[in-house]
Amino acid sequence: MGRKNIVPYALYRVEGYISANLARKVTGFSEDDLSLLWEAIINMFEIDHSAARGKMAVRELIVFKHSKELGDCPAYKLFDAVEVKKCEDVVYPRQYKDYTVTVHEDQIPDTVEVSRKI
Repeated sequence: MGRKNIVPYALYRVEGYISANLARKVTGFSEDDLSLLWEAIINMFEIDHSAARGKMAVRELIVFKHSKELGDCPAYKLFDAVEVKKCEDVVYPRQYKDYTVTVHEDQIPDTVEVSRKI
């Protein structure tokens, strides 16, 4: 198999944005497009299981939906409310359940809807 270095397990965190203002004014991005995007993100590694990404998978999608087109809260505050920690009894994480993912809802304004998609 050669001499490739591997990382036995890694947990990646990705953050992204959709601008409702640009969707309305420029792109015409709709709720149907949004549903298709969520489905594509959740399944993005299911179609291409290459040797380099054989077991990569999207484990959870945490979505923040604002009540106003220009937002209710800065994005960094929402992303900071999501905490990923290695479980205390785990020395070398090798699977997703070796971590806990917590959304601190007390740090999120009531006008922002939080949904978790698995």
